[in-house]
Amino acid sequence: MFLDEFHCCVDDRILISADQASRFAKRIAGDFNPIHTPGARRFCVPGDLLFALVLSRFGLSQHMSFRFLAMVGADRSLTFASSDDGVIRVFDDEGKCYLEVVRRGETTHDASVIEAFTRCYVAFSGKNFPHYLKPLMQQHGVMFNPKRPLVIYDSMGFSLDRLDALQPELQLRDSELAVLGKRGDVSLEFGIKADGEAIGVGSKKLVVSGLCAYDAEAMDDIVSEFYRLKAAHTASA
Repeated sequence: MFLDEFHCCVDDRILISADQASRFAKRIAGDFNPIHTPGARRFCVPGDLLFALVLSRFGLSQHMSFRFLAMVGADRSLTFASSDDGVIRVFDDEGKCYLEVVRRGETTHDASVIEAFTRCYVAFSGKNFPHYLKPLMQQHGVMFNPKRPLVIYDSMGFSLDRLDALQPELQLRDSELAVLGKRGDVSLEFGIKADGEAIGVGSKKLVVSGLCAYDAEAMDDIVSEFYRLKAAHTASA
């Protein structure tokens, strides 16, 4: 399984180290958000890794929605379980729930289909910044705090007409930013295609904290640092 190197299983629990989480973010998602860097003050496991682990354990369903309730720290002992109400939940040994997943429709457990969809979605998700967020923030004249940038998952979901695509593609269809004081709610809508035809749609919501006035110079520095980190990672891979 391509996810084996990004988590460990101990007594039916899943543990994700800071290094494993960071490698997944950079290598699979192309995500260089500083909160996924080991040692970061507000380090957290990428929501995309939790998403990927849910699909690998429970399969890919036609209709799925994911609600992220809290940030997962490194080395947290996690249980992935389907409850009596049919909702998949990810929680720790203290009972704190980090993710809830609702699904319906047919489900496939074809490993090739699941990996293809996972890689496709995660690569799309990794473009949140700067590809999707920078233009939105610039348009609205706001940005995250350059000293403490924080962009986190709130929720996402999708609907698929078929479950056999081995080379799916995700394309951004629409994007919006709602500014609510120091908080920004970002909505991204995407289409899903395979073999040249539309096979589904989806959407995701992000939360940007600590909004301040847009500073072009500061934003340019952040984007430059993003591409510097990406280039350094590519060179060392």
